[in-house]
Order: sequence, then C-alpha cells, then structure tokens
Amino acid sequence: MEKGMKRIFVLAMASLIVIGSFTVAFGQDVIKVGVIGPMKFVQGIGHWNGATMAAEELNAKGGIQVGPKKMKVQIIQADSNEFLNVTDATNAMERLVTKDKVHFVVGGFRTEAVLAMQDIAMENKKIFIGVGAAHDELCLRVAKNYNMYKYWFRGSPFNSSFLGRTSFIHLGTVGAILKQALNIPKVKVAIAAEKAVWTEPMIKAAETAIPNMGMEIVGIWRPSPVATDVTAELSAIQRSEAHIIFTIFSSSVGIPFARQAGELKIPAMQVGINVEAQKDGFWQATQGMGNYVFTMNTYARGVEQNELTKPFVETYIKRFGETPTYTADTYSAMVYGLTPTIEQAGTLDPDKLVSILENRVYKVPSGVIAYLKDAEGRHLHELRWGPGYLTAVGVQWQDGELKGVWPNKWKATPEAPEITYKGIVPVKIPPWMVEKYKK
Repeated sequence: MEKGMKRIFVLAMASLIVIGSFTVAFGQDVIKVGVIGPMKFVQGIGHWNGATMAAEELNAKGGIQVGPKKMKVQIIQADSNEFLNVTDATNAMERLVTKDKVHFVVGGFRTEAVLAMQDIAMENKKIFIGVGAAHDELCLRVAKNYNMYKYWFRGSPFNSSFLGRTSFIHLGTVGAILKQALNIPKVKVAIAAEKAVWTEPMIKAAETAIPNMGMEIVGIWRPSPVATDVTAELSAIQRSEAHIIFTIFSSSVGIPFARQAGELKIPAMQVGINVEAQKDGFWQATQGMGNYVFTMNTYARGVEQNELTKPFVETYIKRFGETPTYTADTYSAMVYGLTPTIEQAGTLDPDKLVSILENRVYKVPSGVIAYLKDAEGRHLHELRWGPGYLTAVGVQWQDGELKGVWPNKWKATPEAPEITYKGIVPVKIPPWMVEKYKK
C-alpha cells in the first residue's frame, strides 16, 4: 500500500512537471499583443476586430517566425474606458504590461488618455503602436526625448496637422462645388468641434486656412464629445446662414448632430471629420437624417487605394458584417508593421525592432507607411502624408450608402500627379440646399 501510494505520488509529480514544462514552453512560444481601447464604443470595437482578424490570419499561417521558431499570436483585450475616465485607461495599460506581460500594445483613441498610457508603455519599454489618437504631441515626444519615447509609433491616423490639411482640401473642394453649382459669391463656414484636446490645433489652423481659401467663418461651436442634444448649437448655426458646417468630431456627438441637422433641414453641407459617420450603423443611428454628411475616412466599400484595400475590406465585412473604421488598422499594425519587423530582426527585443521599424517603408490597405523625421533629422515616428503615402478618403452618405467622393482628380501641387482612387463618385448637394440657393 505504501509502495503503491509512493508510486502514485511519483507519477503525479512527474505529470505536474510535464504540465509545468508545457505551460512554460507554450508561454515562450506565444507573442502577446495588448489591444487597448474604449471597448464599449465603436472605436474600441474596431480596435479589437482588426486585431482579431490579424491574429486569426497570422496563426492560420503558423504564427510569426522569430529566429528559428514560429510563435503564435495571443491578443489580450483591455477596456480603457478612456472617453469617460483617464484613470481607467492608465489602469488598463498597467494591467497589460505588469499582469498580462504583453510584448506589444496596439490601439488607444482619446489623446488625453493616450498621452498617459504612452508614458506607462514607454517606462516598461513596450512598443506601442497608436491606432486612433491624432495629436501631434504624441510623436513630438519622440524627437524631444528619444530614449524614453522611441517605443511609440503612430499607426493610424496621420496627425492632427495632416488631418486638418486633408479636411481643408475637402472643405475647399465642397466650397468650390457649392459656389459653382449654386452661384454663391462667398461661402460661409460654421466650425463645429467637440471639446477635446485633439481638436484645438485643427480649430486654430482653420481660423487661418478658411479665410485664405476665400471663405468666411461665421462662428465656432464646441459641443461636448458625448452631447445628446445639440439643437441650441444647430439653431445658432442656422441663424448664421452658413453654407458649410465644418465638423471636427471623433466621439458620439457626431450622431445627434447629424440627425438633428437633418431633421431641421439646415441648408448647409456637413464636411470635415465625423468618426461616427464612418461606420455602417450611422444611417440607422441617425434614422436616415445623416444623408449627405461628408466625412474624412480611411475605408469605403468599393474604393481601392491599392491592391491590399479590397481584400482587407471585403474580408472584414464578411467577418464582422460592417465596413472597417480606421481604428481597425490594428490589423495593419500587426500584419504589416510588427510581423515583418519581427521576422527581419529574428527577435522580440524592442530596441532592435525600433531601429528596423522606424526605417521601413511598406504598403498597408490604406496606402503606404513611412515615418518622418523633424527638421533637425530626429526621428518622430510620425506618418508621412500625401500622394504615394497616406491620404485618407472623403466619403459621403448618399441615400443609405457610404460612397467614396475624394480624391477625384486631385492634385496636391501643380506639379503633382492627378489622383483618383478606383470607385470614387461625384459629391451630391442636399436637395433642400439646392432649393434654397439655386436661382
């Protein structure tokens, strides 16, 4: 009996050792990627969906080649709740790096929260590819303190300054269409920007850019990012007789703003950034009142920036039932950013990966990624904007469908090549606006 018990004990211990060895080996053969974002909102859902698709695709091929072995990818979700509480966001990042011990982090959306999350990732030497936050300061930190912030890279979108520049091109394009089609001598513009840090540089730039385009600013309105009623702002905008409402929205306010503007049939075109209008559910959320809203976007059904666009968009739609928003570029960060960099380096050492990643130029479904340096030659880990790189697209809701409308015969400079992406259609003016101004 005693010998039998001893034998069972020895076998049990041996089993535990085998199980323990398997667990350690399995752990070593997994690359952990933290996916952080506001998971109860469309932006965070995009983060998770893009990363899910990337992990599935990479693991179906056996994982990522790291030196002599293949390593599977494990994604770990962290709800930052960053729209409502920055402390929740920092706690979520702390959990990823200390408890979950991730190798990399992708995601982040609200600049105020990402600045704080960035510090935590940098202190722990975790490569953090931001997919959502746009403020220039996130990358200026890299140039100012490279040793501390070199592990940060912008993945999507390009920064607030370039977002502003692209939005002004869209604004100028629509202004020219209205001026010609409706015989408006001087186009009036109302600026509607949510109260958030990332909008500040865009508002400041708009105050110079709009008059320089020959248009007049009739006022600036700043609703809360989570406002549910903006009738006061819209009534004031209507009284201003603006022809264009230049929107700068990344949060949920984009839905009530578009819906109530449609209900009031304000004779002004909404142009600019409205992240909520980038998703398929916008039409239903606005009860069809979001018709003719024009927003910058990264993807649209039927629009192809290059040969990678269509396969990504169609696969995403098949997998999740909707068009990807730009926060789904966690997919690109993992598949086209991290994976080839890791395979080239043959290691997960962050310092070795940084030096490779910052010098790579590579295609993604939304264009071509290359990282900028500042005027002094210091690395910024900032995305290059313009023809041949990343431009974004302009999209407009047209009778229940989100259509690509820009770039359409666009020339960035007189010397630059003319660009029209496959699938682009003409801009439509709201009929009630035509009725008011057409003579």
